[in-house]
Order: sequence, then C-alpha cells, then structure tokens
Amino acid sequence: MQLPKDIKTKRLLLLVVSCSLAGVIVGGTTSWVEGNSCLEASIVTSECLTQDQMTRTAKGMSTGLIVGAGAAFGAAWQHRHDD
Repeated sequence: MQLPKDIKTKRLLLLVVSCSLAGVIVGGTTSWVEGNSCLEASIVTSECLTQDQMTRTAKGMSTGLIVGAGAAFGAAWQHRHDD
C-alpha cells in the first residue's frame, strides 16, 4: 500500500525531530557529566578549568542535534531502499 506524499513527509519530519531531540538530550547530558567529572579528577587540566560549563554543554547539545538528524535521515534512506 502506497502512502500519500504528505503523510510520508510528516513521518520523516517526526523522525528527524524526535531523533534530533534525543541527540540534544544525550549530547548535552554527556557533556555536562564529562565537565563535572573533569573537575573531580585527580589531576585537573587547564582546559578543564578554562572552559565554561555552559559552553561545553552547548557544544555537546549542538553535536547531538547534528548526529540525531543525520541518524534520522540515514534510517529513512535505508528504509526507503529496503522497500
């Protein structure tokens, strides 16, 4: 059964948004935890002390956004070629 084009577009958009949101959450959380563990290490590096925690978290969130969107498009591409 062939779905109408607008339904396929909505499904792709939902997949991209949900994967991107998951990537933002995972990337931000990972960067935040890494920053906290960096400060608790036995040897604290200068990079750990000079980099702002919010900047580090924002970088992780943006990376997660890009990775999540890429994963969604990759999954959609794979699914399209499997049909």
